[in-house]
Amino acid sequence: MPVTLLIKNPREDVARRLKARAARNHRSLQGELLAIIEEAVNNDAPVSPAEVLTESGLGLKSVIISRSSL
Repeated sequence: MPVTLLIKNPREDVARRLKARAARNHRSLQGELLAIIEEAVNNDAPVSPAEVLTESGLGLKSVIISRSSL
């Protein structure tokens, strides 16, 4: 069964960046939004703390946080 999704009143800067992203990927705005949504729902596997550190690009090696840093 087809579903219609509607995004109302996005911030102008967000809409501008989405349009630019769509152009870079040779997609319509609608196609780009659908690709983003599909990627988000297909990648909902749990992420390990180590993966978060790696993807953050901070160069941290440990997930331990001392009480003094809280």
